Amino acid sequence: MAGCPRFVLRVLALGYEGLVKPIIDKELCIGDGICEDICPHVFKLGDEGLAYVVDTNPEADLWDKVEEAARECPTDAILLEAYGPEQEMAA
Repeated sequence: MAGCPRFVLRVLALGYEGLVKPIIDKELCIGDGICEDICPHVFKLGDEGLAYVVDTNPEADLWDKVEEAARECPTDAILLEAYGPEQEMAA
């Protein structure tokens, strides 16, 4: 799977079943802000200069932008994490 963005590998490794939430890895985020530029309804830069997710369950029409933000993140800090229907979605 060479060349696969990290978020795709993460989803595949978790056994993606259709339920995914965006997550920011604070260890990797450098506060570039491209995620907020691409999808401001889901990502914002906080006072500390790092991105955070404002909507962990975005509407379907935003998913192309969420995925674009994950692809464009210079440090691969945006993860799209799969979760099962039996799990609670934590923010």
